[in-house]
Amino acid sequence: QVQLVESGGASVQAGGSLRLSCAISEYTYTIACMAWFRQAPGKERDGVARMLAGDSSTAYADSVKGRFTISRDNAENTLYLQMNSLKPEDTAMYYCAADYSSFSCRKLLKHDYLIWGQGTQVTVSS
Repeated sequence: QVQLVESGGASVQAGGSLRLSCAISEYTYTIACMAWFRQAPGKERDGVARMLAGDSSTAYADSVKGRFTISRDNAENTLYLQMNSLKPEDTAMYYCAADYSSFSCRKLLKHDYLIWGQGTQVTVSS
């Protein structure tokens, strides 16, 4: 079973930047879609960004477009989320997710993803 381990969460001031990492336990060409989600206290887990493994195409939630960038390093088996111009409303637990089906990349819906990491906390202060 593929495992995902996030890191890089921290407390930063508004306007700052962070880069989250998601280490994948083993290389597998069967992973078709990878994504980042976030969940603030008392709120639903929402999709932030996703990447289709086949062509590395990406998609973002409207709230992060132009500020966040999802990328991957195949040699390091790592998925990244570069977050710039952070806002207090970006405060949340951030989760890495993956699935074996490219269908999961059609929309950023949490129930489409089979594999999840444990999360890393991002706190943005004003």
